[in-house]
Amino acid sequence: MAVRGLRGAVQLREDSENAVVDGTKRLLKEMLDANGMRHDDLISVLFTATPDLRSAFPAAAAREAGMADTPLMCAQELDVPGALPRVVRILAHAETDLPKRDIHHVYLDGAAVLRPDQAARPGGSE
Repeated sequence: MAVRGLRGAVQLREDSENAVVDGTKRLLKEMLDANGMRHDDLISVLFTATPDLRSAFPAAAAREAGMADTPLMCAQELDVPGALPRVVRILAHAETDLPKRDIHHVYLDGAAVLRPDQAARPGGSE
């Protein structure tokens, strides 16, 4: 069993509590599904949000989704001019037998432009 990093991002349509919660839950589910994992496989999860997202904590959405015993942390992305707006990013650390090359990173909706090489993979985007 190894520790691997899972990456993902989703661009939200708006800054609202529902958009942040629903988008974060959807991204987490797609990341786990794409890698055949469950919440119990996660060691810790770091969430970031662009500075224009202020309506809810992405980690609170993960708690709502049942991640009550996984360490979670939120941070704000750097406010870089021209950066993609309304984006929640996730870096999850997981225990898995998957080799690094078989980990599927997930980029949903407008966030697919951040990593087109990853978005084309299974589970990469809609």
